[in-house]
Order: sequence, then C-alpha cells, then structure tokens
Amino acid sequence: MPDFLQLPTYPPQFWLAAVTTALLIGVSKAGFGGGPGVIATPLLSLVMPVPEAAALLLPILLLADVFAVRHYYNQVDKASLRALLPGALLGIVLGALFFRQFSDQERVLKLGMGVLALAFVLYQLGRSRLLQVVEGKRPSPLTGFILGTTSGFTSTLAHVGGPPMMIYMLPQKLPRNLFVGTTAVFFFIINLVKLIPYALLGLLVIGNLSVTVLLLPVLFVGTRLGVWLNQRFSEVWFNRAVYAILLLVGLQLILGQSFINLIFS
Repeated sequence: MPDFLQLPTYPPQFWLAAVTTALLIGVSKAGFGGGPGVIATPLLSLVMPVPEAAALLLPILLLADVFAVRHYYNQVDKASLRALLPGALLGIVLGALFFRQFSDQERVLKLGMGVLALAFVLYQLGRSRLLQVVEGKRPSPLTGFILGTTSGFTSTLAHVGGPPMMIYMLPQKLPRNLFVGTTAVFFFIINLVKLIPYALLGLLVIGNLSVTVLLLPVLFVGTRLGVWLNQRFSEVWFNRAVYAILLLVGLQLILGQSFINLIFS
C-alpha cells in the first residue's frame, strides 16, 4: 500500500476527540450554535501536539469552507474584506513565527491554547455588553487592521479567528446574506493562505490525508445534524453545553490534565 494511504496509528482517545471535533465542525458550518467548531483544536490538543492538531484540522476546515463559499461567493461586503484581510495576513505570519519559536515547547503551546479557549468563553459571556458599546459604529480602518491581525493570529494557532472578526462585522448590521458570505469568503482565504506556513513548518503530513478522508463522512453527518437541529431546537442550551466543555478543556490544557486520557487510562 502506498505510504500516503497508510493510516497513522493513533490511540482510542485520539479517535474519540477527532470524531467529536469533525462532528462539531459540521454542525457549526450548518449554522447551528454560536461556534461549536471553536472547540476543535483545543479538544484535539488534549491528545496530540498543538501544531499537529491544527494541521490535521486545516484540510477539513478548508473542505467545509468550499461548501459555504459555493453558496455565498458573490455575496460579500468588499469593504469589510479590504479592511480585515491585510491585517489577517500579518496575523498569519505572526502565528507561524509563534509556532516556530515554541515548536519544541509543547507546554507553552498547550498553555496558549488553553488561554485562547478561556478567552473565547469570556468573549461569549461578555459579547452582548461588548457589542452594545460599539453598536451602530462603523469600525475605523485601523480597528479593522488590528482585529484582522488578531483574527489571523488566533486562526493560525487554533482556528479560532471568529471573535475578532465578529467584533468588526456585527456592529455594521449587514444583511444576513452579506454577513454570512463575507465571513465564509474571509475564512476560506485565510485558511487557504495558512497552508503556506503550515507547509514551510513541516506540519502538513501526507499520512494524515487518510485521517482526513475517514473524517469526511463525519463532517457530512455533522452538517446534516446541524440543519436538523436548526429546524427543531433552540441554540441556547446547545451553546451553553459547548462553552461548558470548552471551559473544561481550556482549564485542563492550562493545568496539564486531560479528562479524555483519564477515561481511557
């Protein structure tokens, strides 16, 4: 069998985390919940090195982005993209330098991942109040550049670039189709660009292609599940459950413990 088709040997806790993350990414891309996909990289980081977790998820996210862009590629707010993308490109470079600097210090990377996870939970808790402060104000070009840089940096490290972009986008009260389309195109572009530093850092392992292929059906199931949930249930309790899990994952990354490993120990 060719090397690129060889399935890497991973323990059961990896597959539990990988299937869960692919399912949540699918649900997120279907528009259900306030960002269940944000838990993906932190959760995988409990069972594998942070750079490998981020690299493994990137092709899955790109494929999910393709489906979204197909529907919204011609429905974008070009002014927002012009304001955010230059900073996002700088943020990707900074994120890649961070990976390179701490590539041999996994504890530092896991600590950073945990902090990002907790920061996202805090953002969600204070989101309404924060948006009230900037409500009705069109962010300045400098604000767009700073938020774009932050989004590119956190997206490179953990695929968590949503909150900074939302702070820029939501106050503008764009029509839903423009909002969704701009978001889809923005993250497709930065995920595509992230392939360059990931490749230069040696993070894109051909053997992981087989894992990606195995997780694609799970991604599809998650998408269909998200559509089904959208039609039948409120997002409120689902979001609370996701944020509670993310809080636990973030704390365990910071403290150096893993409930998944405890389950299988």
